Amino acid sequence: MLSSGVMPVVLVTGAAQGIGRAVAERFLKDGYSVVAIDRNGEALRSLEGHVAVAELDVTATEAPAKAVALATERFGRLDCLVNNAGIGAAKPVHLTTDEELDRFLAVNLRSVFRFCREALGVMQPGGCIVNVASTYGLMGNVAASSYATTKAGVVGLTRQMAGDYGPKGIRVNAVAPGVIDTPLTHERLKNERFRRLMVETTPFPRIGTPQDVAGAVRFLCSEDAGFVNGHVLVIDGGWSATNYVASAVS
Repeated sequence: MLSSGVMPVVLVTGAAQGIGRAVAERFLKDGYSVVAIDRNGEALRSLEGHVAVAELDVTATEAPAKAVALATERFGRLDCLVNNAGIGAAKPVHLTTDEELDRFLAVNLRSVFRFCREALGVMQPGGCIVNVASTYGLMGNVAASSYATTKAGVVGLTRQMAGDYGPKGIRVNAVAPGVIDTPLTHERLKNERFRRLMVETTPFPRIGTPQDVAGAVRFLCSEDAGFVNGHVLVIDGGWSATNYVASAVS
């Protein structure tokens, strides 16, 4: 629990665009100090508010230590970690090379593990971690082997850490977005096959936005979620909860 008047500090990975950008902007709007990291340093510098930015690749050996040190040096503390950085556009197993598999593991899972480990070294009771997983980490889909595997790993890591660090007063949760309109999905949303699989099977009259995910992340980091630990909050308009097909609805 933060003392009155103390500005909480959140570290967001992959904060230059899409979901990460929306998360960083939401926390800044709500009065947090934000440490924003991404490979795209130029985009980070356009963030406005009580923010410290660093151009870092989350897979780099020194990235977690540098990011957490930036939080403690600039703001004196770290209260929340949002592991958002990730890559997509995976292939079926038989078309996936070792190099492609290693890249997915490095970005989507290993970096999450390593950033969590570094953050735990400075977090106090009342701190929280939110990992960005995916509906693909909860259920299979077409031609997404490496992506789904790593996101399922994020879900498993989240639940394991909730048991390990909940007793220390640190909550660990995840969000699992469905189809979200971001720069990374713009081209896929133009693909008829992808729209049939993801958009026409979503029982809600619009596509998700980065702000939808940011609101969920903000909730999980708030005192309103003070007894939420080990939970995976799905943000997909009902896609994974139903057997909905738009063409079947009269």
